[in-house]
Amino acid sequence: MFIMLLSRGNSYDVCSSIPGGFGSYLLGLNKKTYELVGVETEGNTPGSYKEPGIGWMTGFLFVTSFVGLLSLVPLRKIMIIDYKLTYPSGTATAVLINGFHTPQGDKMAKYYSYSLTSLHFLNIRLYFQLDLNTYSDVDHSCRKQVHGFAKFFSLSFLWGFFQWFYSGGDQCGFSQFPTFGLKAWKQTFFFDFSMTYIGAGMICSHLVNLSLLLGAVLSWGIMWPLIHGLKGDWFPASLSESSMKSLTGYKVFISIALILGDGLYNFLKILFYTTRSIRMRSKAKGVTKATDHQNHLIDDLHRNEFFMRESIPIWLALTGYVFFSIISIIVIPLMFPQLKWYYVVVAYILAPSLGFCNAYGAGLTDMNMAYNYGKVALFVLAALSGKNDGVVAGMVGCGLIKSIVSISSDLMHDFKSGHLTLTSPRSMLLSQAVGTAMGCVVAPVTFFLFYKAFDVGNPNGEFKAPYAIIYRNMAILGVEGFSALPQHCLQLCYGFFAFAIAANLMRDLSPPKIGNYVPLPMAMAVPFLVGANFAIDMCVGSLAVYVWHKLNNKKASLMIPAVASGLICGDGLWILPSSILALAKVNPPICMRFFST
Repeated sequence: MFIMLLSRGNSYDVCSSIPGGFGSYLLGLNKKTYELVGVETEGNTPGSYKEPGIGWMTGFLFVTSFVGLLSLVPLRKIMIIDYKLTYPSGTATAVLINGFHTPQGDKMAKYYSYSLTSLHFLNIRLYFQLDLNTYSDVDHSCRKQVHGFAKFFSLSFLWGFFQWFYSGGDQCGFSQFPTFGLKAWKQTFFFDFSMTYIGAGMICSHLVNLSLLLGAVLSWGIMWPLIHGLKGDWFPASLSESSMKSLTGYKVFISIALILGDGLYNFLKILFYTTRSIRMRSKAKGVTKATDHQNHLIDDLHRNEFFMRESIPIWLALTGYVFFSIISIIVIPLMFPQLKWYYVVVAYILAPSLGFCNAYGAGLTDMNMAYNYGKVALFVLAALSGKNDGVVAGMVGCGLIKSIVSISSDLMHDFKSGHLTLTSPRSMLLSQAVGTAMGCVVAPVTFFLFYKAFDVGNPNGEFKAPYAIIYRNMAILGVEGFSALPQHCLQLCYGFFAFAIAANLMRDLSPPKIGNYVPLPMAMAVPFLVGANFAIDMCVGSLAVYVWHKLNNKKASLMIPAVASGLICGDGLWILPSSILALAKVNPPICMRFFST
């Protein structure tokens, strides 16, 4: 949840990032994912699933989120004032808020507060690039953006409503339109008219979208048809498509290899920069300490004084951390008997150190690597817990570590915003606590409504949730080792893992003219499992941006964020009435489907 309250003279950022894992490790615990992976799959222990429920999900979020909220509070002065970490997202938010409190910005805030409130209600952050000196008529520009957002929001919502009438059956409607023919459609190459992905493509860079398309062509256009042709040679022809020993196994594990290769490289890179920066600062500390105070600007001194005036007692943070840790150590093993209490104790002992490393790296690079820490925890706990308990213990432990590390890093971003906007740290922490409590209740309820209304997690459906299968298979891999892989899959995984490392090295070491065009392995990995259709949607959005910039660069720069957000929000809002219709057993009246003649 993300709520921003703007008032004259005070700025409060009530921000609570709830990394609930509803589309990954928590969803990977359900029975459907357990069956999709294959009941007969080694390591996928019978009964190792837990169906989603509002009660236990809310409890799990409460006990993990509040621990992360308090883990780095005692270090806020070191991170913000002593180390002067930039936290680019937090700084950008502060610049935006401070800009609203200029004479022109006060007018701007009236219009942006409307659009921001609408977007944050749907859990979408809209980043606007503001330059108060660029436009002579700020009011006119703001009105155009708000009107553009409202216009495309309405069109997207109405388009979702129109599409619903033709989706009365399996593989029906515009979302299954065989744009390039039925043969291409069978390989997921079609345009599915998703306003959400078109809007996302307009926001994402061209490199991200083209990397998605490259991954789609490489996998669904070349590799999967070739491997499918080896059915009976590389894997038994009698196996079902969903078995991890058949084609699905190659899809899952090769995408995991790309994700792990990219994640490991970036994790080590951030760790290297973090270690080097800490060492350089420690060496320079003795030299600069005597004159450091004199070199401060008056504004910096004022901000530092205000930031430290309303100090948060260390005893309060430590007591709260210990209190919530004890509750977690008791509650989590009761929810998940597979995760032993002593593993939870070790996790909470290590969590502040991991959170510090992640928050420091995020302060330098703006990259939150919490998901990588979670994956490390997943593999370690899955291996330590054994064959019977490893899958569940690994995924739950992944969520535990990821929540703590991610929330503590996000809190530092918000403390940075508070430092630059002269906002009370106590108010920030209290606002965070309120937002976290709201998120722990609202997020599971919203997810459960969505889960009951739609076929979430179906690989052939609209809401594939591919990361649920990926995380469960990573846990199985941690339990079983390489024996969980189908034939020749290990060699392919080695190759794609090496490709991910090599691509990142080329991007970092090559001149910008070359490095800027190297594809992103993380983006390439997604269509390997999901399919090519969403990559095509994203590229349509990217094409729209390119053409718009060519036709009218100034207007495109102003309107693209608003238009893209309108498309995403309108399509997203249609999910609410469609969920209600699905729960009420009201089915679409028409099925539009194509067959070969």
